[in-house]
Amino acid sequence: MNYFAPSVETLIDEFSKLPGIGRKTAQRLAFHILNLPKEDADKLAQAITAAKNTIHLCPVCQNLTDEELCPICADPARDHKTICVVADPKDVLAFEKTREYQGLYHVLHGTISPLNHVGPDDLSIRELLHRVAEEDIEEVILATNPDTEGEATAMYLARLLKPFHIRVSRLAYGIPVGGQLEYIDEVTLMRALDGRHNIE
Repeated sequence: MNYFAPSVETLIDEFSKLPGIGRKTAQRLAFHILNLPKEDADKLAQAITAAKNTIHLCPVCQNLTDEELCPICADPARDHKTICVVADPKDVLAFEKTREYQGLYHVLHGTISPLNHVGPDDLSIRELLHRVAEEDIEEVILATNPDTEGEATAMYLARLLKPFHIRVSRLAYGIPVGGQLEYIDEVTLMRALDGRHNIE
């Protein structure tokens, strides 16, 4: 039985399709929208429509942009010899927040996951290989997540990149800052030991 008007039910159903949004949160969001002044609701609807109509993939790095090239690829001050490979556009934002990395990116739009029917052909791997072959790239940093899918994707990419004779690196793993050893799992501790470095 539907307790709300059909248009409200539709709004709730659409919100509940968003990742991490359950039915109750979808209801709260729907009622929040309904309680907004009409101008604010219109602005939100227009922002969604404008984003869908103007955002496309950068032809170089496959990141999201509303320009011909994304701002990072178009920036001549960036290190154009280094590419950091990430799974999703939000990972680019995480790196940019550090203000430390000055190279370019390549967004795969996912990771290899046979259980979810995602194979290499579903990712932007072909575009990455084309960049490495055509551009003066010296290093590719594989920055996929340290989970099963991320590791499988990194290993697959490392094999594909080997014939190019460039440096292929992987993000270091280890104990998080502020972490306590007694709560760290064995795999993380093993990676931390393997990646240890000298104190200067």
